[in-house]
Amino acid sequence: MHMSPGLTAPASSSLSPFKAQNVYLRQYENQALMFGKWGTSGLVGRHKFSDVTGKIKLKREFFLPPKGWEWEGDWIVDPERSLLTEADAGHTEFTDEVYQNESRYPGGEWKPAEDTYTDANGDKAASPGELTCPPGWEWEDDAWVYDINRAVDEKGWEYGITIPPDNKPKSWVAAEKMYHTHRRRRLVRKRKKDLTQSASSTARAMEEYEDREGWEYASLIGWKFHWKQRSSDTFRRRRWRRKMAPSETHGAAAIFKLEGALGADMTEDGDEKSVDKQKYSATTVFGANTPIVSCNFDRVYIYHLRCYIYQARNLMALDKDSFSDPYAHVSFLHRSKTTEIIHSTLNPTWDQTIIFDEIEIYGEPQTVLQNPPKVIIELFDNDQVGKDEFLGRSMCSPLVKLNSERDVTPKLLWHPVMNGDKACGDVLVTAELILRQKDGSNLPILPSQRAPNLYMVPQGIRPVVQLTAIEILAWGLRNMKNYQMASITSPSLVVECGGERVESVVIKNLKKTPNFPSSVLFMKVFLPKEELYMPPLVIKVIDHRQFGRKPVIGQCTIDRLDRFRCDPYSGKEDLVPQLKASLLSAPPCRDVVIEIEDTKPLLASKLTEKEEEIVDWWSKFYASTGEHEKCGQYVQKGYSKLKVYDCELEDVTEFEGLTDFSDTFKLYRGKSDENEDPSVVGEFKGSFRIYPLSDDPSVPAPPRQFRELPDSVPQECTVRIYIVRGLELQPQDNNGLCDPYIKITLGKKVIEDRDHYIPNTLNPVFGRMYELCCYLPQEKDLKISVYDYDTFTRDEKVGETIIDLENRFLSRFGSHCGIPEQYCVSGVNTWRDQLRPTQLLQNVARYKGFPPPILSEDGSRIRYGGRDYSLDEFEANKILHQHLGAPDERLALHILRTQGLVPEHVETRTLHSTFQPNISQGKLQMWVDVFPKSLGPPGPPFNITPRKAKKYYLRVIIWNTKDVLLDEKSITGEEMSDIYVKGWIPGNEENKQKTDVHYRSLDGEGNFNWRFVFPFDYLPAEQLCIVAKKEHFWSIDQTEFRVPPRLIIQIWDNDKFSLDDYLGFLELDLHRTIIPAKSSEKCSLDMIPDLKAMNPLKAKTASLFEQKSMKGWWPCYADKDGSRVMAGKVEMTLEILNEKEADERPAGKGRDEPNMNPKLDPPNRPETSFLWFTNPCKTMKFIVWRRFKWVIIGLLILLILLLFVAVLLYSLPNYLSMKIVRPNA
Repeated sequence: MHMSPGLTAPASSSLSPFKAQNVYLRQYENQALMFGKWGTSGLVGRHKFSDVTGKIKLKREFFLPPKGWEWEGDWIVDPERSLLTEADAGHTEFTDEVYQNESRYPGGEWKPAEDTYTDANGDKAASPGELTCPPGWEWEDDAWVYDINRAVDEKGWEYGITIPPDNKPKSWVAAEKMYHTHRRRRLVRKRKKDLTQSASSTARAMEEYEDREGWEYASLIGWKFHWKQRSSDTFRRRRWRRKMAPSETHGAAAIFKLEGALGADMTEDGDEKSVDKQKYSATTVFGANTPIVSCNFDRVYIYHLRCYIYQARNLMALDKDSFSDPYAHVSFLHRSKTTEIIHSTLNPTWDQTIIFDEIEIYGEPQTVLQNPPKVIIELFDNDQVGKDEFLGRSMCSPLVKLNSERDVTPKLLWHPVMNGDKACGDVLVTAELILRQKDGSNLPILPSQRAPNLYMVPQGIRPVVQLTAIEILAWGLRNMKNYQMASITSPSLVVECGGERVESVVIKNLKKTPNFPSSVLFMKVFLPKEELYMPPLVIKVIDHRQFGRKPVIGQCTIDRLDRFRCDPYSGKEDLVPQLKASLLSAPPCRDVVIEIEDTKPLLASKLTEKEEEIVDWWSKFYASTGEHEKCGQYVQKGYSKLKVYDCELEDVTEFEGLTDFSDTFKLYRGKSDENEDPSVVGEFKGSFRIYPLSDDPSVPAPPRQFRELPDSVPQECTVRIYIVRGLELQPQDNNGLCDPYIKITLGKKVIEDRDHYIPNTLNPVFGRMYELCCYLPQEKDLKISVYDYDTFTRDEKVGETIIDLENRFLSRFGSHCGIPEQYCVSGVNTWRDQLRPTQLLQNVARYKGFPPPILSEDGSRIRYGGRDYSLDEFEANKILHQHLGAPDERLALHILRTQGLVPEHVETRTLHSTFQPNISQGKLQMWVDVFPKSLGPPGPPFNITPRKAKKYYLRVIIWNTKDVLLDEKSITGEEMSDIYVKGWIPGNEENKQKTDVHYRSLDGEGNFNWRFVFPFDYLPAEQLCIVAKKEHFWSIDQTEFRVPPRLIIQIWDNDKFSLDDYLGFLELDLHRTIIPAKSSEKCSLDMIPDLKAMNPLKAKTASLFEQKSMKGWWPCYADKDGSRVMAGKVEMTLEILNEKEADERPAGKGRDEPNMNPKLDPPNRPETSFLWFTNPCKTMKFIVWRRFKWVIIGLLILLILLLFVAVLLYSLPNYLSMKIVRPNA
């Protein structure tokens, strides 16, 4: 048996959900219209009693309650409540309609049709005179009128023709033709809800529905049902339900038993057949067998909702003119209303109260209080042509009031407007939901109306406002892009806030003078006291074109206005905002006299040649970064440092982004798509001051904030760009490195420094200074790019950074040229500003309202700002060097450094790429100086050229060796070594040199008189050697390395038929060279500290670069079993010469010419020192004879004796035979 139960929980029950649940079994009775009568004979494919789909047959007598359940009552007709909702449900205004119909024969006169009045579907309807206003409504129009806002003629008629067997036209047209047989027109009459009455249309419809026996009708089987019968209906049905209740108290178990009871079907014969689970499972047949959970409530509660929508901000621009025409569609449950349309704005202020009366909400009020339904605010852009475009959606929870005793006022809050995952602005809105009493006596008074049926936000909820002054510094426009393929020529500025607006004068020629002729605008506006409700400030730029056209070419919305608030009576700021602006932007016609001190007496105090080598700008930089090993004696000499910032100068907190004079606001234009940001079309330079005004007109107005402004005419300036070095650049080549170089762009001027690229590095030292001329503000954007050099392909951009020169030019912090620590008239820290410290201090005093500084006669004291300053306060216990200037200038500079000005600095700017704008591509350490030409020429620029290595020569003369390990044995068993010495400077291994061989050293002594000559590139300031070499044979460029200057000496044993044997070595740091022993007897390993020892002894060292030459004995050692052993002693002369000295005192390698300085004679080696197979005589003499002399003599005597015996033995037989034969012969 198939059943479609519905689980129902009474809302008033406080029991457990399982205990309070009831189950209703339902079935549908179906009938069809045949020959004007309703019956079951015309049900094609349908059953008399079925499920909701009509396909599954259900017989009432076979419905049996499962175990644990029992019937509660009989079958009843229970109509669908969803069909009882009238068309006017949820509306406070509604338009009734009825169609007047006429007919004729083709070419005849029009007469009333058979059904004179019908609805839109052609079904007969009551005449306008018979239609009455429903209860709870009242007519808004006095009479019925025909509707002409359709495709009709001037009298509202539309025409059609019938084609048999139809008796009604299928389509209608507005133009009358002779063949038309029917016409109709739409009569309408508006009615509105009577808020003083409360009537439930659903209850009335339910009563009428029950009178009609609960039938619902449809034109065809499968079409949508309705509860009022129409002439075209051919199918009807009604729902029967029977209630089941748990027979046991354990309701939960009974609920779970339902699932197994819903799987059988009964045929007409009463036979039970199994049902294919795949075909009639609980998830098939449109869910017919799935239990339907419903909730029946004992009563409905009537509520009253008021939604206070005040304003919105930062909405999307969906029109081509950079604006939108927004309106809000407010929805609550099944009710909705819209606000008025605000044209051409992205920050609309509606100030409107949306009222929803008689809202029916089922459920306990306490539940609504805890979880109220959301109020949905959907924003749309109204378009005259086409469909309105969706801007975004926001939601807020209403404040629920169940009784009048709870006097809580809702508070307006900003709610985000979202379009998908994208934030599209904010809306200031709140709402309150009031449980309405029957007579409506607990409802608040209706707010005042701004227009008919347009209620404002009431007092107490709307923000409290006060009269406020807004001063606008409209300085100028920058980087304006073309609009509609035409350049911007004559723009003006419009500022809007809080419903007020003010417009600037027109710039006559934007290219020549991009600043406004009159820079200060003023407006009075009522603004909220609370910053939360502050409306945005809108900036619009209008271009004045021919024929009176004034298109909006760009706009900007400023949300946060708190940073522009000020106290107009607080006096001038700590440092005059006009100081640097007026000083640097002085008119070109102003004559400036700069006194130049006589520097001739200082010529005698020039840096010595040695000091020039070790003191330069890089010494100052490394001393400031803490790299003291590279700065030499810079700090000890008392020279000044600079400030190295690890960020952009604009990001330093105390300098306020260098926007103290004017901010830069991006101007936007264009229709923004879902995944596209609005395009930036220009910039507005300006600032704002906001302060309250008194409501009393007799109170004098506060002083204006923008006074004594600099001249706005363009200024010709000299710009010096110092590029120090790059840090952690992104690699661009396959070897993980790049070959960076600098490209400068300023206006139309481009410097591409491709010839000075730095090969194979990610941390290049550029040391480049570029000087250009420009006109501010036309050429304000300085772009510094870093490119990767490629030989065969296009150079790739590593990253770029952009500096606003105008901000630095106008900033009160003096960012055009940093203030150094010391006033120097010579040396590496020579003063480079256009005005001297005393002149700058006079300007500071004048703009701060102080009397001029008073100098003492000797210049050691200055009275400034009511206080006496002395030079001793700043220079006590400090080293004074010969490059300092006059005392009065030094003291004035010290006072200036207490005024918060930008110090002499190096900033670290992040490089960005247009492809990955949010990812750092490396950093660039640099700074920029800007000098207006109207103030005269600036001082000399700093020389930041990278330190260049100088050519040095290390001459090493190997005189003798002693106590060298005897590593071999001769054929005669003697211990000996064939000694030679090898040497090189680390980093120049390809220039290894070695002596000749001292053969057959029997006691470890070797004589050489051999000269090594090692050329190397050396940086005296950093005390490092520069080594340039190719990393691979296929590399195009050499890579530079910096290594400390060291000398390695090794002693080797020469072998002719095998590899040479290593005996020992010596490594000397040329900056901390071990002082040699005067004799070989005093030479020991104690001279060299053992780094592996617990407490290594400190060796006596000296710098070879300072001492120039050393001679003596040094020990060489070897590691054996983890300990050092003496491997020999070497007598050497070490000498350091620069290139000039080497040219003056030439010397050749070894004993080659020129053999001088000193001349090396061949060594006086013992006669035993020779190569044995090249000197056989010496070999016999010194090797064989010396060792085997007596053996040879013995062998010779023995040989003589043996020869005598042999001759005797040979001659004796013959002699004896002769004696026998001839005894007397």
